[in-house]
Amino acid sequence: MHDEDGYFGENVAATYDESAADMFSPEAVEPAVGMLAELAGEGSALELGIGTGRIALPLAGRGVPVHGIDMSRAMVARLRAKPGGDAIGVTIGDFATTRVADTFTVAYLVFNTINNLTTQDAQVACFRNAAAHLKPGGCFVIEVGVPDLRRLPPGQTAVPFHISPTRWAFDTYDVATQAMSSNYVTIVDGHAAYESIPFRYVWPAELDLMARLAGLRLRDRWEGWSRTPFTSESPRHISVWEKPAA
Repeated sequence: MHDEDGYFGENVAATYDESAADMFSPEAVEPAVGMLAELAGEGSALELGIGTGRIALPLAGRGVPVHGIDMSRAMVARLRAKPGGDAIGVTIGDFATTRVADTFTVAYLVFNTINNLTTQDAQVACFRNAAAHLKPGGCFVIEVGVPDLRRLPPGQTAVPFHISPTRWAFDTYDVATQAMSSNYVTIVDGHAAYESIPFRYVWPAELDLMARLAGLRLRDRWEGWSRTPFTSESPRHISVWEKPAA
């Protein structure tokens, strides 16, 4: 990682909203915002990895004061350019360790962003940082996919997830280290460009242990924002850990 904005520098920020258009649809955004607003209640919310404001802007529109932490100035610039974006406080820094001078009733980390922390130590630090920002009784919410390792036969390390005449995309997995990467080949005017973004996948039980180390306890886990039950077939989960009120 050579860019001060991390892996989400100007080259990613410039087209981020368009490349993730499905996640910006009302069907994807409104249930998430509804649950987070409910958890925030009369308090405020902290978004780790606020990005271009996909969740923060509509949540603030519900009357919830939102503050964000993000390393990418390029992504935050897109947030600032949107209506209402200049009213949301953002602290530039690594969300695993950066502190702000406030506490919140809910902190949240959505759209697989916990995986952007590529070591277990960083993920553990993120839970401790979130817990330190929570008021007693507050909640930490994570949305993340369940590792799709059942699609890997012995000896295979790559799983394609998009194939079209102008774009190929695939994930790679190292089951020994839990390292993975998303890889993209894009063809424009006959020229191919390659991009790779590293991640670290993490299991639900592993996240529960990280939460316990941070003094949090699991309150709820669902497959989606509409509170569908989480099962062994669920491709993702929404997990809510609570900071004890005492």
